[in-house]
Amino acid sequence: HLEFRLPRVQEACTLPSRMPLTSVQSLLAGSTPSKVDPVVEAFNKNSRSAKFSAKEDINEKQQEIVVNACSAALVQEALNTMPDSYLADSGALVVRSGAKTGRSPKDKRVVAEPGSEDNVWWGRVNIKMTEPAFMINRERAIDYLNTRKSVYVIDGYAGWDPAYRVRVRVVCALAYHALFMRNMLVMPEELPEDEREEGDFVPDFTILNAGGFPANRYVEGMTSSCSVDLHLGRMEMVILGTQYAGEMKKGILTLVMYTMPLAKQLPLHSSANEDADGNVTLFFGLSGTGKTTLSADPRRNLIGDDEHVWTDRGVFNVEGGCYAKCVGLSAEKEPEIFGAVRFGSVLENVIMDLDARSVDYDDISVTENTRCAYPLSYIPNAKSPAVGGHPKNVVLLTCDGYGVLPPISKLTPDQVIYHFIAGYTSKMAGTEEGITKPVAAFSACYGEPFLVWHPIKYGTMLAERLKQHGANAWLLNTGWVGGAAKGRRCPLQYTRAIVDAIHAGELANAHCDTEPFFGLKYPTKVKGVPDSLLNPAASWESQADFEATSKELAALFNKNFEQYLGDVPEAVAQQGPGQTKMAYPAAAGSNN
Repeated sequence: HLEFRLPRVQEACTLPSRMPLTSVQSLLAGSTPSKVDPVVEAFNKNSRSAKFSAKEDINEKQQEIVVNACSAALVQEALNTMPDSYLADSGALVVRSGAKTGRSPKDKRVVAEPGSEDNVWWGRVNIKMTEPAFMINRERAIDYLNTRKSVYVIDGYAGWDPAYRVRVRVVCALAYHALFMRNMLVMPEELPEDEREEGDFVPDFTILNAGGFPANRYVEGMTSSCSVDLHLGRMEMVILGTQYAGEMKKGILTLVMYTMPLAKQLPLHSSANEDADGNVTLFFGLSGTGKTTLSADPRRNLIGDDEHVWTDRGVFNVEGGCYAKCVGLSAEKEPEIFGAVRFGSVLENVIMDLDARSVDYDDISVTENTRCAYPLSYIPNAKSPAVGGHPKNVVLLTCDGYGVLPPISKLTPDQVIYHFIAGYTSKMAGTEEGITKPVAAFSACYGEPFLVWHPIKYGTMLAERLKQHGANAWLLNTGWVGGAAKGRRCPLQYTRAIVDAIHAGELANAHCDTEPFFGLKYPTKVKGVPDSLLNPAASWESQADFEATSKELAALFNKNFEQYLGDVPEAVAQQGPGQTKMAYPAAAGSNN
């Protein structure tokens, strides 16, 4: 009853030979939790109901299943079927993600099932869901997909390392979602020829995206019309009530965050690049800290911008694409990312002049979370296959809105685990008039919303790898200098100069001073960076204000880390902020 059709733009496509039509049809047939009572079945066997009402309307629908269409076909499908979709002057597809312009972590659910229940870190991040509730949502998603004129299927992989690669199938109702995942997954044609599989594609993990249809609030555990559900036993994800494409991408990261530790490998919310000699750097960081920007360095090969696994052999990228923030994007500041915004890319929730088709990246009237999804190959110096050796440098990124952390600090082995588990950054409320005070945000392992195991699991694994491979560790602050009220964000040119000095090995043995509140050692000189910038106290007009703000942030650090004190070694716990033991070297002429 479900009919397969070729994409409309046939001449632009190379269709894969491994068509999953039959298995998709079987999936969309749904499931039957209980059969008809045998007595009733026997009674109706020869009745008029068996003749006239045996069929179901949902199975009579003449539906089109578009399987593994190429980018050009999916762009045309989106333009034909989505009213708010356009081509920008760059060639990128411009779309809106509906009411939600970001993830909905409060609506994320994980099924409590026997195979994984004892391993999951239950609580505010992983909210329990019952098996019956999941199956109701699953059936609801399938019913919705069966009412669509077209359903889109994308088959690809999570992971460039063949030893840990996961086969992923996405079934969705929007062409834009299919194009998004075509960009974000590792597609079969991107693999080396000797790694390409033959025969039927049998997915390890399936995403059913029915985001255009709401969850039923009367289903047990539902608190809104949105529900993003992960079943680790069935290896399935169901999305209802949100059309934000990033839920699919982060769903795969959450899956990898669970499965890789089972295989004794370390999954990381990080970017990675390497130099011509194969020296790898990992950048950990939350959204807005510079993870994507700093990894896209024209002098280094990009391995990936967001999701990696550190294995016994080195690191590999989980994804086949990048999902970059677009606020303030320009060819001058971020030429590699700006150049990746072209045909085949997906621009989400940006503002575009409909006449000139030019995008205003500074206009955040829809959302500050404007994004672009593009294949890794759109970055000129991207490495393929996206794998590398063991990291030489590990950089923890923070955007300190308080303006009290040094721009760069060299971390001891115990400090790096402390700060990795703490996962500090801050959010600025500058979009609201009169509010200049930053808001501290702590996200364990720089990816708390995606963790499945307890954070200590990942911290312990990181400590073991750092010790085994002797990587240097750094805390890089891309945030404010001079405080939130009167300061400014650290200029990108200085942040890049600091990263260059790390890569050149100039900071490994540099002379350092120690700041008194957090015990962080910072270099007093970095080529291309003003000396006064390296000492955060020197950027403040009032030393009294600086000390008060430092103590305020220190107290927040200590309060946050209380939840881990019983689980980490004492040496790690002691890396938290203590009492002031020395005076900061202040700037000349400062107001004390």
